[in-house]
Amino acid sequence: MSAPVRVLVADDHPVFRDGLASLLSTRDAVEVVGTAADGAEAVAQAVRLRPDVVVMDLQMPVLHGIEATRRLTAQVPDTRVLVLTMGEDDGTLLAAVRAGARGYLVKGASQDEVHRAISTVHAGGIVFGASLVSRIGDLLSGAGTGPDRSPFPELTEREVQILDLVAAGRNNLRIAEELFLAPKTVRNYVSTILAKLQATDRAEAIIRARDAGLGGG
Repeated sequence: MSAPVRVLVADDHPVFRDGLASLLSTRDAVEVVGTAADGAEAVAQAVRLRPDVVVMDLQMPVLHGIEATRRLTAQVPDTRVLVLTMGEDDGTLLAAVRAGARGYLVKGASQDEVHRAISTVHAGGIVFGASLVSRIGDLLSGAGTGPDRSPFPELTEREVQILDLVAAGRNNLRIAEELFLAPKTVRNYVSTILAKLQATDRAEAIIRARDAGLGGG
């Protein structure tokens, strides 16, 4: 009998994280070796525990899941990342794939689907949920992204809008007022933008945005 797949579950929502860990633990073919409540903890735990697969949420505090995936795959290359998150917009999907994720499922996938995805990713395969399969090839080939599209295809339209305002010198409070958003929502957007662009800080993101023609407003 083959050894069980060693899995680390990373999600900031304790009910979902602990529930998924418990469900996976009922499978003989899976051994849950740990859990993490944020992206930085996920990287640290992966380095320490060396799991076969990390099931990774993206919208997490401290370190966004995309940046956590990027660091994890660089530091622990034998560990595979399976994204399990709420969002399925093209920009997030593309950013996750570019960061090194080997699979991408949306929350709501069945327990069997998650288990099969873990097994496939562990075996070296690539997995995308049924709703994403038809889009991933086009995303990776650049189909449907004409020259007039945003210079940052990994960003959603809203994220490009916020990056434009950041590049124009607006602070988070001003952006929140202009877009009728909560300041915390803007902070989350900025964190996601930095992670997707692999920008070390806000200043670097501003430079890249201005080089791409944003920030003129």
